[in-house]
Amino acid sequence: MWKEHWPEYAIEAWGLGTFMVSAGIFATLLYGSTSPVPIWIPIPLLRDILMGVAMGLTAIGIIYSPWGKRSGAHLNPAITLTFFRLGKLTRLDALGYVISQFIGGSLGVALVAAIVGNPFTARHPDGLEYIVTEPGNLGWVGAIAAEGLMSMVMMSMVLTVSNKPRWAHLTGVFAGCLVAIFIVVASPISGMSINPARSFASAVFAQSWQFFWIYYFTPPLAMLMAAELYILLSKKHTTQICGKLCPNGEMPCLCQNPCDTCCPHQE
Repeated sequence: MWKEHWPEYAIEAWGLGTFMVSAGIFATLLYGSTSPVPIWIPIPLLRDILMGVAMGLTAIGIIYSPWGKRSGAHLNPAITLTFFRLGKLTRLDALGYVISQFIGGSLGVALVAAIVGNPFTARHPDGLEYIVTEPGNLGWVGAIAAEGLMSMVMMSMVLTVSNKPRWAHLTGVFAGCLVAIFIVVASPISGMSINPARSFASAVFAQSWQFFWIYYFTPPLAMLMAAELYILLSKKHTTQICGKLCPNGEMPCLCQNPCDTCCPHQE
């Protein structure tokens, strides 16, 4: 199993690593203490919008890349865990995905730190502190509420859109749009993570663990809740559910009980 599916695991590492490199570079450009952009664009909301657009487009690019189409572009242990609960992945494959996501995200942050240096690694206010995710102006309660709501909305969207034949091919576009919106709306509240591996990748270098539990537990629990509600309301059997963020029949699929939309060539 591991020998057969290592390319998918490697893709998941590459995907989240790429996302973190993009996040680190754009954050340094838009918010870094040595960047001229904050002077050119002094309004924080405008910079938040640019950051959201950049990361939304990054997510879309990864999801619809040939590699993203192959692994399903989970890029997030919370999403992988939810698909495992829905019977789309074996235990070993789910573990391979999750480990790879944590490794890939961490390598992405390390690469940005090596390239950018102090503006990215220094503690606030002189640096971005590895873009660590921490509660904002509403404290840890607000962060939990924001992370939980965003995670439920994201997983509900993925399950709903990916399992409608007319809309399935747009799942990745919707996901990217939600990432952009979440960054603009929730960054001041929670730092916007919805991804345990993303938050770990920053925390491990910043050595900032005080609030990591929020980002470790909240997204998976919220996405699992969203999946249970989807099954209850849609009355779909789990074997009918697609296990990719980019449903396609172009690439091999390691999903158990592949759906018609995800892997019609395997039926």
